[in-house]
Amino acid sequence: MSTIGQRGIQYLRKLNAANVPAALLEKGQDRVINASLALIRESAKLKGELVRALGGAVASSALLGVPLGHNSSFLQGPAFAPPRIREAIWCGSTNSTTEEGKELSDPRILTDIGDVSIQEIRDCGVDDDRLMNVISESVKLVMDEDPLRPLVLGGDHSISLPVVRTVSEKLGGPVDILHLDGHPNLYHEFEGNKYSHASPFARIMEGGYARRLLQVGIRSITTEGREQAKRFGVEQFEMRAFSRDRHLLQNLKLGEGVKGVYISIDVDCLDPAFAPGVSHIEPGGLSFRDVLDILQSLHGNVVAADVVEFNPQRDTVDGMTAMVAAKLKEAKHFLVSPLLPCCCLTLARYPTRLKGSMLAKKFYASFAVFIGCVTLVFSPKET
Repeated sequence: MSTIGQRGIQYLRKLNAANVPAALLEKGQDRVINASLALIRESAKLKGELVRALGGAVASSALLGVPLGHNSSFLQGPAFAPPRIREAIWCGSTNSTTEEGKELSDPRILTDIGDVSIQEIRDCGVDDDRLMNVISESVKLVMDEDPLRPLVLGGDHSISLPVVRTVSEKLGGPVDILHLDGHPNLYHEFEGNKYSHASPFARIMEGGYARRLLQVGIRSITTEGREQAKRFGVEQFEMRAFSRDRHLLQNLKLGEGVKGVYISIDVDCLDPAFAPGVSHIEPGGLSFRDVLDILQSLHGNVVAADVVEFNPQRDTVDGMTAMVAAKLKEAKHFLVSPLLPCCCLTLARYPTRLKGSMLAKKFYASFAVFIGCVTLVFSPKET
């Protein structure tokens, strides 16, 4: 476990060794958690009031950072991703207009709630069971402020579990999930960790939070991954057959008969040539344009999304991956058209330093475009 992953545990052990009363520790943890939730609540309330006052928005993408990286099995760099992604989104190297003509500077298209105080909470010795509940409650606070729809910036992929769980429970039923990734993340548990970033979709399917799970971009899968996919009825589209599946994936219709569509984008769905800033580099992935085409052509009511696994510490070209993540966000971030129903999704880019950051920004811009597209998906298109 990395230094980041050990900090909270070491601190708790020191407190226990000092014979600090459990009740005292628990009260302190409650105060820190409540302070974090209060900040998210008031920020979401303010942004929701602003969007409603401006009028005309069917749905508005709301960024929520979850800087969690300790459930990663290799590197914990994704914990540092949210601020790098934001930097790329608003970088002056490109304009704030998406490919579909949406202005990211319009708060009815994209607003920012801030970050969940993950490290501060872990520093108090809070365990993962409770931490996942804090993430869930934070997402709920955003969803409480209609028309805000959460666009969550990870963080490693373990954050998808509390986000999807909350979306499903808040809406009153399962959703369809479009999952872009180089890995299926279906292990029952990995290295003894049920919350591992390699296991979120096993928990999601076990909980009944999703009806359909479509996984696109898969190119690193074990026997267990295939068996778990069969067990849960997961529809996997591996890269080795992408040429055959391209037409289908660029004409997806999801969400009919359920509560909507959730999009989860792991930056390593992209070939490392486009996004080197990831912990697990898997050659042979999707191009940035492949991802945009899938997102922009998606038909469905997108209710929430996440962009995860961008590792700024691995971005080899200044800001390249960060920009990609940012551009993906435009590509279809939950940017909902202020006047017309639409669906939006965002893909997080891997922030590199300068160039990478710009690439990440471009990626986020595209993701924003995606969000714009998903915005169209958020609300069914009129026929």
